[in-house]
Amino acid sequence: MTDTLRPAETAAAPPDVPAPAAAPVESRTLKRSIGVVGGTLLTLSCVTPASTLFVVVPDLFGSLGTATALTIAIGSLLCVAVAFCYSELGTLVPSAGGEYAMVSTMAGRLAGWLVFVLSLLVVMIVPPVIAMGTADYLEPVLHLDPSLAGAGVMLLATLAGLLDLRANAWITGVFLVLEVIAAAVVAVLGFTHAERGPGSLVSMEVGGTGGGADPVTAMLVVSGLAIALFITQGFSTAVYLSEELENPRRNVARTVLATLAISTVIILVPVLAITFGASDLAELTGGDISAMVTAWSNSAVGTFVSLCVALAIVNAGIVMVIQNSRVLFASARDKAWPAPVNGLFARLGRFGSPWVATLAVGVPGAALCYVNLDTLYGVTGVSVTAMYLLVAVAALLSRRGAHRHAHAWRMPLWPVVPVLLIAVLAYVLTQQEASHLLLTGSIAAVATLYWALYLRPRRDTRWLVTVPQDVREPAGP
Repeated sequence: MTDTLRPAETAAAPPDVPAPAAAPVESRTLKRSIGVVGGTLLTLSCVTPASTLFVVVPDLFGSLGTATALTIAIGSLLCVAVAFCYSELGTLVPSAGGEYAMVSTMAGRLAGWLVFVLSLLVVMIVPPVIAMGTADYLEPVLHLDPSLAGAGVMLLATLAGLLDLRANAWITGVFLVLEVIAAAVVAVLGFTHAERGPGSLVSMEVGGTGGGADPVTAMLVVSGLAIALFITQGFSTAVYLSEELENPRRNVARTVLATLAISTVIILVPVLAITFGASDLAELTGGDISAMVTAWSNSAVGTFVSLCVALAIVNAGIVMVIQNSRVLFASARDKAWPAPVNGLFARLGRFGSPWVATLAVGVPGAALCYVNLDTLYGVTGVSVTAMYLLVAVAALLSRRGAHRHAHAWRMPLWPVVPVLLIAVLAYVLTQQEASHLLLTGSIAAVATLYWALYLRPRRDTRWLVTVPQDVREPAGP
């Protein structure tokens, strides 16, 4: 079992040698400044439903055709089970470390470290994946290279991430309204220009060569579930913000579940409309949503939707940089690195944000905009699926010992939900491309070596997961 530090225990733990005039890393905590509404706005913005709809979903249309909506619906049902696990674990372990703090506490330090590495892969890769879609949606007014546009978005998001979290909640809230409007416009236009009926959702066809139709097999749907899980993945941001949420014992679960429900509707309804409204199977498989919107309306509406999506992508970049910097901040506070690195990542700026950690995730994210997009998609899908699997294992262990009677939100149908989730996610992993599994597995192997050679021999001074104890219990039951 992991060594989980509480305030009464930190004095007994061997400290690092701090830099002169620096506060001990483990004493640094984030400020509780947002309620469930602000947390939901930030979390929804991280899911960034509109930019996911316009950037990621077209790739699913290209491989799954009319089965895209069905695949996303199945992925959303799996995410309900995942959200239950996050909600219970997030209220038991309200830490900015998110998944790794939860898994370390419940399943041990090595499992927590592997989850941290997987989450770090996700949080480093997802923002540039989304950001590179900016160029496509600025095309009506400005021609830009996708990699250059993505890098610019990442740098802009990094600058915004240095600000106060409350200010960012309002900025992202305004952008979120615009992206919801864009998704609503697509839904209305698609449904009012329907070319096919509900039966097309189970026709399981994708455009083939020569204008024909190829069948979509069940195995293709299962393989696509990794990307479908990625599409709604951002609801987990609520647990990363748990140190900055007021009354996390209540608000973490509310934020996780509300965000998943809202984002699923915002994404799935337009996907249904696009499936119905595409003029033919070739247009649907092409996945050019902007062209469909223009064909359904006029160029002015198409330009408006495109600009809203571009703003949504910037919004997503801001929130993801905020989330990702909290992961690095927490890892430094929990002493995952050599002492000088811990001191840097744990530094808080004048606005209360971890500014070095923010730069450390934003600047490399800009560089990743020049990496092959298919590789980024594949590694992200494998990482998200494996991370969810380990979170489900932690949820299965969440009612042992002292945690059995701890005050926390409790999922229904435990332990059936985590057991079924583990089985399904393990099977989904087996259906991913071998190259993506090998690349992700190699990174995990290197991380395991770092654990074995550096962290484990220093178990008294390294990888000491902290759980803030300033949590205010809810007034009601």
